[in-house]
Amino acid sequence: MPILDRLNTAPGLPPGPGYAHAVTTTGKLAFVSGQVATGADGAVVGPGDLEAQTRQAMRNLEQILTALGSGWNDVVRLTWYLLDVSQVQVIRDVRDEFVRPALGEQPNPASSLVQVAALVRPEFLVEVEAVAVVPD
Repeated sequence: MPILDRLNTAPGLPPGPGYAHAVTTTGKLAFVSGQVATGADGAVVGPGDLEAQTRQAMRNLEQILTALGSGWNDVVRLTWYLLDVSQVQVIRDVRDEFVRPALGEQPNPASSLVQVAALVRPEFLVEVEAVAVVPD
């Protein structure tokens, strides 16, 4: 397996709340562009609905991971861009729908969350990008 360790604790730091502080790997990395809530036709999925948009962005990310030969257990890092960080629990809950079946009790990937004033189109509420290991 290309992921060597998921570091959830470190001296002088509390455990990561829902993510690993660091993930170490071997092998080839893929840097996946930010995914938003568009369907295969390019139309916005879930206008005004953060949960629906997060779920679609994660589906899009999952399709890319699959095309790479990777899966959720190969994701090293997620970076989230969110219009309103007070709604972070919504994205955490949806994220866990996708990653928990693959990771079980292991810590989630390393993660960052950035509140932004806007995304590329005004109807988007969230964007997520990933770094993943591509298995041999």
